[in-house]
Amino acid sequence: MAHNELILTDVTKRFGGLTAVDALSFKVESGQIYGIIGPNGAGKTTVFNCITGIYKSEEGSVLWRGEEIRGKTPYQIVDRGIVRTFQTIRLFGQMSVAENIMSGRHIKSTQRWWHGIIPTPGKKRDELENWQKVEEQLDFFKLSEFAATPVGSLPYGLQRRVEIARAMAVEPTLLILDEPAAGLGQDDIDKFAALLQQIKQRCSIIIVEHHVDFIGEISDQVYVLNFGKVIASGSFDTVKRDPAVLAAYLGTSSQSGNDQLGAS
Repeated sequence: MAHNELILTDVTKRFGGLTAVDALSFKVESGQIYGIIGPNGAGKTTVFNCITGIYKSEEGSVLWRGEEIRGKTPYQIVDRGIVRTFQTIRLFGQMSVAENIMSGRHIKSTQRWWHGIIPTPGKKRDELENWQKVEEQLDFFKLSEFAATPVGSLPYGLQRRVEIARAMAVEPTLLILDEPAAGLGQDDIDKFAALLQQIKQRCSIIIVEHHVDFIGEISDQVYVLNFGKVIASGSFDTVKRDPAVLAAYLGTSSQSGNDQLGAS
């Protein structure tokens, strides 16, 4: 049975005189995919940054499994099982695919810096377990044939897959994806949609994405933001017909707006 994992209540983030997120509230249940859409400047990425500790909101509450995480550092939040990717791919281009995925395992290591100087049985066990986890991700993401390939030489679509494999190597409970379909062709988007349905069996997912049809295809629930507020929520079929959503995107609730949001 699904239960609330993440609860945001009246979260507000300001930058000087600009209120980027305005008393925003929403919930994330386990085993679900949540899409967050909205016009440019609606506050979508800022919300992610407030959840993951990059920003601390001035007001409100961010509860993760009953614990207040507002004000925690990004490292502390990752350690609690919340992992994210960014709009721009952030991989180590000269390192291999396997090495990039391994870099996501450092937070799971039980070793300290001095174990690199003084080898111990614990260090060997730690390394073996980490490489086993890397191999699992290589297999799950169908990247095994590229394991030794420098990631910078791969096509963009494969690099995006490596980035998400690295995030999943942390064994998250909540995976947050910022514009993961950006720059992908339709074939890669279709494969990615199928992959997310598999990842959903392992953890909850929140996605910010401008590709509205993609959000409609993969999301169990959609939140629509405008000026830092949730203006609509529910299934994609519900929100795409909401007059407030159409007005936010086009300044009108006309049929042309309905068409742009994928309505039939």
